[in-house]
Amino acid sequence: MRLKYAAISLLLTLALVATPAMAKKKQKKQVDALHTLAGMSNASMIMEENGKTRISKRADVPRVPASTMKLVTALAAIERWGLKHRFHTDFYVDKQNKLWIKGYGDPFLVSEELALIVTALKGKGLKQINGIVLDGSYYAPNLVIDGRSQTDNPYDAPITALAANFNTAAIKKTKKREVVISDKRTPLTPISIELTKTKIRKHGNWRVNLGTGKRAERYFGELFSAKLKEQGVKVRGEITTGKVNRHWKPYYSHKNSRDLEKVLKSMLYSSSNFIANQLFLQFAEREANGRPITMAMASRAMMKWSKNRFHWNDYSILEGSGLSRGTKLSARQMMQVVKAFTPYRFLLRTFKKGKVMAKTGTLKGVSCYAGFVNRQGKWQPFCVLINQSVGGNLRKDAALQMTSHKKLPAICDDPSC
Repeated sequence: MRLKYAAISLLLTLALVATPAMAKKKQKKQVDALHTLAGMSNASMIMEENGKTRISKRADVPRVPASTMKLVTALAAIERWGLKHRFHTDFYVDKQNKLWIKGYGDPFLVSEELALIVTALKGKGLKQINGIVLDGSYYAPNLVIDGRSQTDNPYDAPITALAANFNTAAIKKTKKREVVISDKRTPLTPISIELTKTKIRKHGNWRVNLGTGKRAERYFGELFSAKLKEQGVKVRGEITTGKVNRHWKPYYSHKNSRDLEKVLKSMLYSSSNFIANQLFLQFAEREANGRPITMAMASRAMMKWSKNRFHWNDYSILEGSGLSRGTKLSARQMMQVVKAFTPYRFLLRTFKKGKVMAKTGTLKGVSCYAGFVNRQGKWQPFCVLINQSVGGNLRKDAALQMTSHKKLPAICDDPSC
C-alpha cells in the first residue's frame, strides 16, 4: 500500500514539474509561427488592433488567395443585393401545355426546393404537362472556370443557369452492385444511374459532380420531372432545350426559400466553389445587358466593383471561388475586404474554441487564412497569404498566436506600425 501511495506521489510530482515545461514548449511553438512566416519569402501577413497596424510583412505583394477569395465574392454579393435577397427561377406553360423553365443561376435549387416549386405549380392548377423545355441561356454555353479540374469531386462541378443539387448527384451502389436511392428526397434518374455504373467502382454512398453543362442541364430536367410525378402531376413528352419568348409572362416565378444570408453561410462553411461562381456570374448581369453572361464579363464586373470600392491597383480577379491561380490579391487588399466584412462576420466559421472567425484557402502550394482574431475580448482583422508549401497548421498557429499573447512580437516592415 505504501508503495502504491509513493508511486502516486511521484507521478503527481512529475506532473507538476512537467506542466510548466510543456506549457513553455507549446508557447514557444506558437511564438515561432509568426516568426516563421516573417522569414518566408513567399508569405505575406498583416494584422490590426483597434485600427492600428500591429503586424505586417510583405503585405503589398500580390498572392494567390485561394478560397479566401470567397470573402470578396460574398461582400460584393451583399453590397449588390442585400442579405434578404432571394434568387428566382421562372416557369411558363405554352399553348401545347409544355412546361418551360428559365434559370437565372439560383445556386440553391436542391431537392427540397424543387418539391416546394412543384407544390406551388400544383396550387396554380398544374395537373399535366406535355414535355419540359429548359432554358439555360442566361449564361453563355460551355463556361470555362479558370482553375477548375476535370475530376468527379463536387468542388469541380460545372456551372449552369439551371442547376439541381449544386450540379452533383448523390448515388449509392450496394455490395451486389445494384444502384439504389442514396437520399430519399432525391429520386433516381437515368443520369444518376448512368453515373453510378460508370463512375463508381466500390459500394457505398457517393456524391459526384455532373461533369458537363449539358449533362447537368439534362439532370435538372430529369429530376424535376421525377418530382412532378411524385406529387401526382402527369408528365408526358420529352425533355428538350429552348429559349423562352421574351414576350411571355411567367406562369409562376419562384423565389428560393433561402435568402442570401443562408446561401452565403453555406458557401463560407462548406467553401462551395459552385455557389461562389454562381454569385460571381450573376454579378455581371448589368454589364451583360440581356446578353448571355460569360466569365470574362463577370471578371470585368468584379474588377470594376473592387476598383471603385477599394481603389485597388495591381490585382486580378478571374473567378469567384479561389480556384484560379491567376487571381492575385495582396494581404493588405484582403485586409480591406475583411474590415468591410465586419458587420457580417457572423457568417464565418469559428476556430480554435471561438478565438478565430475566418475563411481558409488551400491549393497545392497555397495556404491562406483571413478573418478575425479575438484579442482581449475584441475582434481584430488579420490576413495570412502563403504561396509556398508549408504544414497545414502554420496559418492557424499564427492566428492563434495573435489571440494568445498580450504583447505581439515586433514583426513589421510597414511605417504605420
